[in-house]
Amino acid sequence: MSVAPGVSRRPYFPERGNEGYWVEHYELSLDYRVGAGRLRASAVISAFASRSPSLPAFTLDLSSSLRVSGVLVDGEPARYTHRGDKLRITPARPLHEGTLFAVDVRYGGDPRPLTSRWGGLGWDRLTDGVIVAGQPTGAPSWFPCNDDPADKATYRVTVTTGSAYEVVANGRLADRRRAASTTTWVYEQPQPMATYLASVQIGRYQSAEVPGPVPQRLVHPARLASRVRADFARQPAMIALFSDLFGPYPFAGYTVVVTADDLEIPVEAQGMSIFGANHVDGRRGEERLIAHELAHQWFGNSLTLEDWRDIWLHEGFAAYAEWLWSQASGEETADALAARWHRRLAALPQDFTLADPGARRLFDDRVYKRGALTLHALRRAIGDEAFFALLREWTATYQHGGVTTERFTRLAARHAATSLDDLFAEWLHTERLPASLTHRTV
Repeated sequence: MSVAPGVSRRPYFPERGNEGYWVEHYELSLDYRVGAGRLRASAVISAFASRSPSLPAFTLDLSSSLRVSGVLVDGEPARYTHRGDKLRITPARPLHEGTLFAVDVRYGGDPRPLTSRWGGLGWDRLTDGVIVAGQPTGAPSWFPCNDDPADKATYRVTVTTGSAYEVVANGRLADRRRAASTTTWVYEQPQPMATYLASVQIGRYQSAEVPGPVPQRLVHPARLASRVRADFARQPAMIALFSDLFGPYPFAGYTVVVTADDLEIPVEAQGMSIFGANHVDGRRGEERLIAHELAHQWFGNSLTLEDWRDIWLHEGFAAYAEWLWSQASGEETADALAARWHRRLAALPQDFTLADPGARRLFDDRVYKRGALTLHALRRAIGDEAFFALLREWTATYQHGGVTTERFTRLAARHAATSLDDLFAEWLHTERLPASLTHRTV
């Protein structure tokens, strides 16, 4: 991918991501002691060199709070420096363009969250366990990576920890081996995944399978069992609805983790969502959040933005899924919710464009709701049949891949009888909120 000289390909987080290669696979082996908070780990990264004619050196993103003890490239020792959350590696010989190479990094220490304007990101200790919340730039807190959402790869994650703890990671549980006092858990994620969606959850949990259209698992502290069962009882119906509206569920299964601690907000990961104890009350009080996080499996996890400017492609779609579930479950209609949120946004500052809101507004609720309103306006403009056909083609065409606003608007144009240029100009590229949800086409 090329850009104009002096223009960053990552305008929101220019310090993240690396040039000269694309990752194919991460093999992570973690040995973690919950009480001491100590990690011993290795990461074997398989990647393709993409720089012409060769790649003499390259960098990985890795928190400077972790200590690197050795690096091999294709089995040979490599020189390295580790400063400012960048691990710079110089292999014994340059890597020719198109070459598949393997990097083996041995590291360890006390993993801790990376600081950001949204608080700590990445690996964090709970009262008795671990949570990983990597969005948007927290992945380097626990493993060396190319922290660029456009560079999706497959994963195998092995975690060894005390046998009192349940471990959940992305993908399928491929193996579980118990030793004297520890258990080793092996998870495989065969569908490509962005680094920020990679996750490990450790806690004193129990696990229950949930019947439904796809395999589902609820993982939670024993004391919250009845609340969790009540609050997630309608999740199978959500999956059925969203599979009908958006296309087939994109992964082999779905796991929900509820921590013993309170969390500020739920956390999304690929094939997984994490809620705090405060998000379950036994009365479905936060059911819209359950719908929102589930919808991210299509919009965000299977279809992943290539540039953080396009965050509305994740959050606007997930917010709209809340409205669709509300109507399908007999609560407020999507029309009523859209009208209410249009009034609310009209009374708030209108100081960003949806297609490029700026890094500090990445998770501003106005971005979420204006994204949902954009979809509702589009639905009104082209009709229900064309709108949901568009969503199903969108998820099928870019399944497990990268998406951009331009790709969405181009595909939407194919489902419209008249031009959508003015609609998208007003909703995506103009700061002022359109006065109406009904767009007059010409």
